[in-house]
Amino acid sequence: MKIAVIIFPGSNCDRDTKKAVAQTLGCPPIMHWHADVELPKVDCVILPGGFSYGDYLRSGAMAAHSPVMREVVGQAKKGILVIGICNGFQILTEVGLLPGVLMRNKNLKFVCRKVWLSIETTKNIFTSRYRKGEIIGVPIAHHDGNYFADEYNLKMLQDNDQVVLRYVDSAGRRGPDTNPNGSVDDIAGILNKGKNVLGMMPHPERAVDEAIGGTSGRRFFESIT
Repeated sequence: MKIAVIIFPGSNCDRDTKKAVAQTLGCPPIMHWHADVELPKVDCVILPGGFSYGDYLRSGAMAAHSPVMREVVGQAKKGILVIGICNGFQILTEVGLLPGVLMRNKNLKFVCRKVWLSIETTKNIFTSRYRKGEIIGVPIAHHDGNYFADEYNLKMLQDNDQVVLRYVDSAGRRGPDTNPNGSVDDIAGILNKGKNVLGMMPHPERAVDEAIGGTSGRRFFESIT
């Protein structure tokens, strides 16, 4: 399994992602600078978290026009695996690989804490090592994590089993107190229709070691092997 992590100006989770991949899969990823147009031949591309271009205009809007993203979009349409984490999720919506948009958190404040997530589906490669309905704890750190999709796209996501993660409490219950950002339908992560592209706001790369709070995120990386 060959993996590339794309680095944008303002990325701040690229090294965390590199370490998580190396620790879980036993091989370090290729760290690819966004301005290098030619993407190396890989099986999976990860767009890491951070604040690409300082989140000017909209989060992910400028990174969506980075030279390498045309190739990432092209390869994704051919079936390569793509994972967008936090800012990476925002970029994936900006380039049209995933429907919807990430808006300012409902309370208009930056949120940084551990949240509980429900694994909504395992009929995809990214969550294949989890159990459907399993509750896991993973950190979040974002200001623009409020996912919104219109009625048509929301129904499409629900009908096609593309909602992969929802915010819940530790007992698996959903409600306004368990949703940290106001996302519609408590959505924390989604897939594209082909189920080879995953976007998620929580940070699995920060949940791969007991020393830093748990290993609930390991299986996101282990699943893609």
